[in-house]
Amino acid sequence: MKKLSIIAFALMAAMSLFAQKADYNVVPMPQTVTQVNKPSFTLNADTRIVYVEGVEQMEDNARFLQEYIQKNVGIKVLTSTNIAKAPANAIKLVLDEKVENAEGYVMTVDNKGVVIKGSTPAGVFYGIQTLRKSLPTTVCTQVELPAVQIADAPRFAYRGMMLDCGRHFFPVEFVKEYIDLIAMHNMNRFHWHLTEDQGWRIEIKKYPMLTAIGSVRKETTIGHNSQIYDGTPYGGYYTQEQAREIVEYAAKRHIIVIPEIDMPGHQESALASIPELGCTGGPYEVETNWGVFPDILCMGNEKTYEFCENVLSELMDIFPSEMIHIGGDEAPKKRTVECPKCKALMEREGLNEHNVQGYFTNRIEKFVNSKGRRIMGWDEILEGDINKSATIHCWRGSEHGIKAAQLGHDVVMSPTTYCYLDYYQFDPKKSDEPQAIGGYLPLEKVYGMISIPDDISPENRSHILGVQGNLWTEYIGTTNYAEYMVLPRMAAIAEEGWCEHKGTYEEFMPRMTRLTDLYDLYGLQYAKHNWPEKKIQKEW
Repeated sequence: MKKLSIIAFALMAAMSLFAQKADYNVVPMPQTVTQVNKPSFTLNADTRIVYVEGVEQMEDNARFLQEYIQKNVGIKVLTSTNIAKAPANAIKLVLDEKVENAEGYVMTVDNKGVVIKGSTPAGVFYGIQTLRKSLPTTVCTQVELPAVQIADAPRFAYRGMMLDCGRHFFPVEFVKEYIDLIAMHNMNRFHWHLTEDQGWRIEIKKYPMLTAIGSVRKETTIGHNSQIYDGTPYGGYYTQEQAREIVEYAAKRHIIVIPEIDMPGHQESALASIPELGCTGGPYEVETNWGVFPDILCMGNEKTYEFCENVLSELMDIFPSEMIHIGGDEAPKKRTVECPKCKALMEREGLNEHNVQGYFTNRIEKFVNSKGRRIMGWDEILEGDINKSATIHCWRGSEHGIKAAQLGHDVVMSPTTYCYLDYYQFDPKKSDEPQAIGGYLPLEKVYGMISIPDDISPENRSHILGVQGNLWTEYIGTTNYAEYMVLPRMAAIAEEGWCEHKGTYEEFMPRMTRLTDLYDLYGLQYAKHNWPEKKIQKEW
């Protein structure tokens, strides 16, 4: 009997090498999945990916699918462009204007082949992501794809993730990997936080001191502002050439990069580089602690506006995004009320410490608008009388987003209670979690996010553009740790952004478990508390 068991096990292992079956229970879940009473499609080495000729993004789509199939199951398929003469064993990538949503797709699978249709290359790309995540993650010679028709489109037009590279600098290759994660989760915005009190991370040719001085802090506090320091200089920045490379890399994956230069607060790295921009004139230094600091750009100084406009001009030349994020959060007015220039401004314009930042924001907004762009800012910018073209990035609580929508502003929801992925994933008192900023935000709570309250009016509802997860990096200094903090919670935010009716957490978890197989295949670090059978690797 023992000998037979060994033989049976060997046969089962051999069979798994030859054939596997696709499963359409993916994250995010498609809007409709309809089983079709037809024979299955067999994906094998004879399969061809056929795409429309003459559209560069469709060629990129075909190449991505080719790479995904080879990575998932080890089958190398070829591509071609002759849709009219496509072989029977083909995956067709088709542009069809009848697909209404620009990011929607229709995928049909039967024994005659697989057809993914979208009205744009982006729609086809999201169909490709669903197909990719449907495939097994085991090397095999063929995959059975059950006959099905999937009709799918995103709930929100804006589905994003933010990476803070100001506190800690991440290499270009990791930024690209982060973009790949965004694509895997059907997201379409990469919010790139590029400046902070602790470091200026983007080359500005008009002000070389920003990177010569502002990109390096002399040391970094250990722990939660312990007043003990590591004694090691820390720095790094992206050249404009590298930034353009990131923009192009993201665009091929149908992702828009939204850059952020925070102003007027969180600017000590700029003040250390150009002290005359501050209310006191300095001296300043690039911060070595974390937190909110009193020194901000002097809003009564005309050179501040010249500086901001010059920086934003170079930024807009690099980043083609309609929205330019100007931050606007956590700008104390301690220096403002003491500064002769700021006091003169407030007296001249009839302002006070509570609305003087609104004056600053208005001037910056008019400049950005003059370049054909729109500003985006954290919800504090609502404290000024800003133009309705400004998009409000809600972080302090959903009520701020609802207020902004009621005032006629477009809104992106990122409330701390659901979207701050620098919070602990697991109770640190019950585990040896790596150090985080604080808070406790497990996967289940993230999945429970309600981005649009039921009682909001249809008019205001239309102003909610979407959702975004944020990774602030005060305590996240390595790429492995960054992966760990966003995964798997990023998937829960993705489902909120994509699915009109996302179902229960209990329904989500089996699909999430399947997605972790893809994480494992790519060697990604992620929190495994919900999967005790998986070995937790602590490589921070």
